[in-house]
Amino acid sequence: MDVELARQKMVQQQVRTYEVLDPAVLDALSAVPRERFVPAAFRAFAFAEIEVPLAHGEAMMTPRIEGRALQALALTPRDRVLEIGTGSGFLTACLAQLAAQVESWELHPDLAAAAAECLAAMGSSNARVAHRDGHRLPDDLAPFDAICLTGSVRALEPSFLAALAPGGRLFAVVGEGPTMTACLYTRRGERSGCSVATLFETVLPPLRNQAPVGRFQP
Repeated sequence: MDVELARQKMVQQQVRTYEVLDPAVLDALSAVPRERFVPAAFRAFAFAEIEVPLAHGEAMMTPRIEGRALQALALTPRDRVLEIGTGSGFLTACLAQLAAQVESWELHPDLAAAAAECLAAMGSSNARVAHRDGHRLPDDLAPFDAICLTGSVRALEPSFLAALAPGGRLFAVVGEGPTMTACLYTRRGERSGCSVATLFETVLPPLRNQAPVGRFQP
C-alpha cells in the first residue's frame, strides 16, 4: 500500500467531500500518521471509512466524523482542550496539532498506555493521556476552551457544560440509535448558559458508564 497516497485520498475524497473545508483541519489530518494509531491487525484499513475496532469493544471514529468534529470545535493555537475517550489516540494527536494543550481521559488503562506511547513516538509534547473515567466531570475542574466527546451520550451531562470557559465549545453526538445527532454546544458567557447547534445525523458507540440525566435545555 502506498501510505501517503492512501492518506491523501482519505483527506481529499472522504473528509473534504463531507463538508470539511477548514485548511488547518485538513492539514492536521494529513500530518498525523493515522496508520501508527491503528491496531496491527487492522492496519490495512487505516484510511478506510470504517470504525476501526479497538480493544474492549471500542472503535475509532471514521475519518469523516473526526474531520467534522475538529472543524466544529474551531480550535485556535491558544486553546486548552479536554477529550473524553482517547481510544487509539489519533484524534488526540490531531487536536494537539490545532490547540495549545490537550488533556485526554481514557477509561481503559491499556488503551491509555498505548495511545500515550504513540503520541510520544510522534513527538506530541502538548498532549497528555490519563487513565480516568470521564462520564461525569468533577466540579472543581479548571475550565476548558473546547471539549470533545468521542462516544455518544443519551443526553448531555450538565457537568460537561460547566467545564467550558466562556466562549468554549463542546462537540458531542447525542441520542440513541438508530439515529443520533452531532451537536456543537457553545457557552455564551459566565452566567448566560449555552447555545446548541445541530450539525448532522450519525451513529456513534456510546460513552461508557453513563448515568441517567435530564436533557440539556439551551
